Amino acid sequence: MDKKKNLPKGFKNFKFKIYWIYALIFVFFIGLQFIGTDVTKKSSWQEINQQMLQNGKVEKIVIINKEKAYIYIKKEFLAEETFKEVSKKAFGDTPNYGPHYYFEIGSVETFNQDLKEAQINFDNEEKISPYYETRKDVFGDILGWILPLVFFIAVWLFIMKRMGGGAGGAGGQIFNIGKTKGKLVDNADIKVSFKDVAGLEEAKEEIAEIVDFLKLPEKYTKLGGKIPRGALLIGPPGTGKTLLAKAVAGEAKVPFFSLTGSDFVEMFVGVGASRVRDLFKQAKEKAPAIIFIDEIDAIGRARGKNAMTGSNDERENTLNQLLTEMDGFGTNSGVIVMAATNRADILDKALTRAGRFDRQIFVDLPDLLERKKIFKVHLKPIKLVNNIDVNFLARQTPGFSGADIANVCNEAALIAARKSKNKVDKEDFLDAVDRIIGGLEKKSKIISPAEKKTIAFHEAGHATVSWMLQYASPLIKVTIVPRGKSLGAAWYLPEERQLTTTQQMYDEICAAMGGRASEELFFNKISTGALSDLEKVTKMAYAMVSIYGLSEKVGNISYYDSSGQQSGFTKPYSEDRAKLIDQEVSEILETQYQRAKEILLSYKDKVEILGKNLLEKEVIFKDDLIKIFGKRKWQSYEEEQLIKLDETTIKEEISDKKKEELAPEKKDTSEKDNGKKLD
Repeated sequence: MDKKKNLPKGFKNFKFKIYWIYALIFVFFIGLQFIGTDVTKKSSWQEINQQMLQNGKVEKIVIINKEKAYIYIKKEFLAEETFKEVSKKAFGDTPNYGPHYYFEIGSVETFNQDLKEAQINFDNEEKISPYYETRKDVFGDILGWILPLVFFIAVWLFIMKRMGGGAGGAGGQIFNIGKTKGKLVDNADIKVSFKDVAGLEEAKEEIAEIVDFLKLPEKYTKLGGKIPRGALLIGPPGTGKTLLAKAVAGEAKVPFFSLTGSDFVEMFVGVGASRVRDLFKQAKEKAPAIIFIDEIDAIGRARGKNAMTGSNDERENTLNQLLTEMDGFGTNSGVIVMAATNRADILDKALTRAGRFDRQIFVDLPDLLERKKIFKVHLKPIKLVNNIDVNFLARQTPGFSGADIANVCNEAALIAARKSKNKVDKEDFLDAVDRIIGGLEKKSKIISPAEKKTIAFHEAGHATVSWMLQYASPLIKVTIVPRGKSLGAAWYLPEERQLTTTQQMYDEICAAMGGRASEELFFNKISTGALSDLEKVTKMAYAMVSIYGLSEKVGNISYYDSSGQQSGFTKPYSEDRAKLIDQEVSEILETQYQRAKEILLSYKDKVEILGKNLLEKEVIFKDDLIKIFGKRKWQSYEEEQLIKLDETTIKEEISDKKKEELAPEKKDTSEKDNGKKLD
């Protein structure tokens, strides 16, 4: 029979520890020190003199350490009612033979004088002379030394615990500070699999292959191949690098150690290298195993570039140890290291070479089809209206990462809840996209009618020029409601292209100049509202001339330094070349500005209608532009992709319906088969 079953709920996990006995003994002695075992009563000289000394009841007086006088009462008088409190000891009925009373004395000389005067009429035989004793409180002295020491040790251990991050149990942090902080992930707790990672098909293939290496190594090694040592996930923030690692932990049936680059960093010298050693030691013991280091750039920065020493040396020591463990003299079979970073350009070359991180997997921003798949994953837990078009949502979020799309879905649900809706609809998703891109609407912001009109025609200028140019991004929505820092905004659907031609960049610059050109055309004056536009086009023009080599005058030269080693204090070209670059940039910007003015002048009446509509409605959409200007002459590659996307969706829906139709037939046939077997 299990005795723990009869215990109360709180005591079922009760475990005895030897430290509790030490604590009880310590508390007991301290209690004795403060409580005491005697019944000596505090009194005063006047009371002792009048009630005891003058009546001949005092047996003797003992002066201890020249501070206290202890009075002993004669045994024959202890039975009196007056001495009832002091006649017996604190525990039991044991007689107390003294001391019975005590009081503080000012000085020995004064007390002797008072005692002498009190006994002036006594016979010599009756007179009492005090005894003097010097006593040492050994236990109290020891306690006086021990208690402060215990206090300081406790404070020190507490600080070490906080600095050590709580690893190694209570009081053991200082001894475990060199141990790894890597968390051994239990595969049963990870619910993420490759099915939950939408898009990223190529990355998933490579990652899935790594899992396969560990499960079936003979499949690859029998042909003479070697299992890769590491895989480095590289890509912008929010693209799903850590999610891929979670999927690996969920799919792999091997030990999975998870930690971040900052877990190796500590204020103590040598701790980082020690933690790396301990991490690989544990992984080798549990091989085959996977180690995942998130944000590896915290310890993997290129060595020797920082002139500062000290703290930098500790980081380099940690990196050196990591390099040795990954590909040194020691064997490292059965352990694969995965790492993620969005700053691959600053990593040390020794870390990214073959033999350490053999595979570098680029996790880029999702394209249109991938965004659609990501939306499908994040829309599952959300209560939606029936007619939500996932293709439309994918079209409205160009350049969004997976994390951004998750944020859009969450924000749409919050907006719908704020409006007390039962389900999330298309309008909520549009508001969520606007909220994320532009910020909150500032309807309370006070704008004068003249400023509002300027903003309206500024945005109308952008919309018109972009609508009339072949390579400018097609418009989705224009608003003059202030959002964040902007007084007005226009949303476009940029083409997701890999290469950009000179004419495409000219059209983009011209469209960005449309706002200021519209202000000059309709009001004969310009404002500071075009600041962000000017900043954007200036950077684009300088990139065309000095980076991409798209200027005939400057020529096929690029001053871009991809290695990042070029100093910002010096320019890699002469003063004459700098002057030529500046002239070429100014010429590009002025040419496109005049081009924007010409486009607006040729459609001035329609721009005016668009500006007035904006003033009235505050928000206009693509359909409003079609009514005013007609359909665009050019169908972009993006729009062609959208048509293909719609066709794919229709095919998927048809295949899903076929599966549903075939499902009952399969069920019937299985039942028939079972019937045959029974027969």
